[in-house]
Amino acid sequence: MARMAIVEVAPEGYRAASALERYSRENVEHDIYELIKLRSSQLNGCAFCVDMHGSDMLKAGMPFRKINSVAAWREADWFTERERAALELAEQATLLPGGVPDEVWHAAAKVFTERELADLLFAIATINVWNRLMVSTQSGPKPAQL
Repeated sequence: MARMAIVEVAPEGYRAASALERYSRENVEHDIYELIKLRSSQLNGCAFCVDMHGSDMLKAGMPFRKINSVAAWREADWFTERERAALELAEQATLLPGGVPDEVWHAAAKVFTERELADLLFAIATINVWNRLMVSTQSGPKPAQL
């Protein structure tokens, strides 16, 4: 059970995070948006977001095999160059092991415009906000309906 219903306790903050989420969803290519949301959520251990984004990807028609391999994307050859660049950027910006290395930035800048990179960073930052809120409040996924 969740520690709190953050949407009820701080509705203004929730609306602000939701507005940034809407911006990201509208400005980042759909498949890349979902891939970075899933990967960052996996890294942050956010079961709520992993479940939600994996389910959304499946409903949108992404192959299960691709969704299932996001955690091991480097070893799967079916991710495009843009997807790989976005996934690497998402990992580095989520973990922040001293910042995003130049080689990661340059690889992403090679396949994304400057505006696309800015929008990707907003999307990565936003999922990290959601992950931290959900993990901190112990908001797990909805009960399984197998």
